Amino acid sequence: MAEMTRDEKRLLRQRMRSAARLNAVQALFQMEAADQGVDRVRAEFEDHRFGMETEIGALSEADVDTFRAILDAAVDHQVAVDQMTDRALVARWPLGRIDPTLRAVFRAAGAELMSSDVPPKVIITEYVEVARAFFPEGKEGGFVNGVLDHMAREARPGKL
Repeated sequence: MAEMTRDEKRLLRQRMRSAARLNAVQALFQMEAADQGVDRVRAEFEDHRFGMETEIGALSEADVDTFRAILDAAVDHQVAVDQMTDRALVARWPLGRIDPTLRAVFRAAGAELMSSDVPPKVIITEYVEVARAFFPEGKEGGFVNGVLDHMAREARPGKL
């Protein structure tokens, strides 16, 4: 097998970080829906879901460090992220009325905005794509873009 080029390695790392974000959203959703703790869900994903074979093919291998960092930050900063999300939503749409999958998207993205050095535009783009993966026919991607733009301006003033 041929050696990977620098660009191929960079693209592979990007795909693995994107897969980690998608898995983090799924894990946060599972934690809320099944009332499970972060340690149990983290272990399940790392032991059984990363690179798993499905009827439509293998799932992308996720970057474990990115996955763990997002989960830990989402748990550590959940109250602050939820408050920031509430401020980004219009008054008649409190976080509790938002689809649980979107809540998980906002928690993962908000955690990254608050705890990583990834540029806000990259975070927004990545999580808009995650939302589109879950809602391919809907307007959720645009909704997520607007909410995350507001959250990024609050979390990192002057960086957008």
